[in-house]
Amino acid sequence: MSEVNQKRARPKLIDISQTLRAGIPVWPGDTQYDSKTIWHIDEQCPVNVSWLHCSTHTGTHADAPYHYDQDGLMMANVALDAYIGECQVIDLSQQTISNNSISLSDCQALINTEDMAIERVLFKTYQHFPAQEWDENFVSISHELIDWLALNGCILVGIDSPSLDPQNAKNLAAHNAIKQHGMAILEGLVFDQVCAGKYELIALPLKLASLDASPVRAVLRTSET
Repeated sequence: MSEVNQKRARPKLIDISQTLRAGIPVWPGDTQYDSKTIWHIDEQCPVNVSWLHCSTHTGTHADAPYHYDQDGLMMANVALDAYIGECQVIDLSQQTISNNSISLSDCQALINTEDMAIERVLFKTYQHFPAQEWDENFVSISHELIDWLALNGCILVGIDSPSLDPQNAKNLAAHNAIKQHGMAILEGLVFDQVCAGKYELIALPLKLASLDASPVRAVLRTSET
């Protein structure tokens, strides 16, 4: 028997979430994040307890269908399957994106449709995520690309920008394409420490009744030898 110990592959977790904190950039006009500790550990109290106040779209978050469809499911009723499973990260951070909207031609060659189902596709558009300031010229996704992803079995689209649609969009073409195909959405992801490739995504939303979105703690799991 060989005395050389074979190292087993160990799972490695990569956090791709924004830290919820005072001063986190939010959509213009939306609720600023706030929090406060109201109970403090002392002679009379054995615990610290806090409250927080924020938009459901603060930081890294999942959109429920109710966000863009008056008759859509609210967050507590959304199926969780889309938020856990194999995914592909597509790195476009070095590319020039025409009109700040990712088209099929920008990334089709980068998406692997051969040796795995492309059920979850995450787009990296920033080389360095703008954690300290709002970027009104963020990159969005064309509805044609979403249509193509859906035809190839995609059930979730994620991106590091705040929205699949441009900031000033009124028709929400990308969100409506998501609605048409019954897909899930993650927005505001952080890929500074992530290379293009295959991972396992874990990004469960909170079970929030009657609400249109939820912050998530999103992670990628890979194998490290």
